[in-house]
Amino acid sequence: MPTQVKTHRFPVSVRWVGGKVTCAAVDGKPELAVATPPEFKGGVEGVWSPEDLLVASAATCFTVTLVSAAGRRGLPLRALGVHATGAVTQRPDGRFGFTEIELDVVIATDPGYESEAREAAEAAEQSCLVAVSLDLPVRVTLDVRTAAAA
Repeated sequence: MPTQVKTHRFPVSVRWVGGKVTCAAVDGKPELAVATPPEFKGGVEGVWSPEDLLVASAATCFTVTLVSAAGRRGLPLRALGVHATGAVTQRPDGRFGFTEIELDVVIATDPGYESEAREAAEAAEQSCLVAVSLDLPVRVTLDVRTAAAA
């Protein structure tokens, strides 16, 4: 008997507000204003951009995936921080777009759990749904510390 594959859908509605501003909505969640970033002509200061959202998606997906991996391993997480940067430039195919996303990750755990923290981070890197769906590298730099040193 064939195994049925799960499929999840994540519907988002977007409406144009005016100028370069749109509003993204998901049922049951607050709306989010999204606009062209100020780096581009006519961009809007102080509003999330699609570029911000892409980088944030990779970073938050990695973070929540790491938290889940830590929980499955019984890893005591004392602190977890991720700083993400997306690089946008001319790609090898000649188009302008994202070429990579870098995640600088700092994990604080109890002494003796450093190896498990690295394993959990590797598992998160391999299974983050957003990162594995992108056609660009998501590079992770990991700094594991003990809670006393964090």
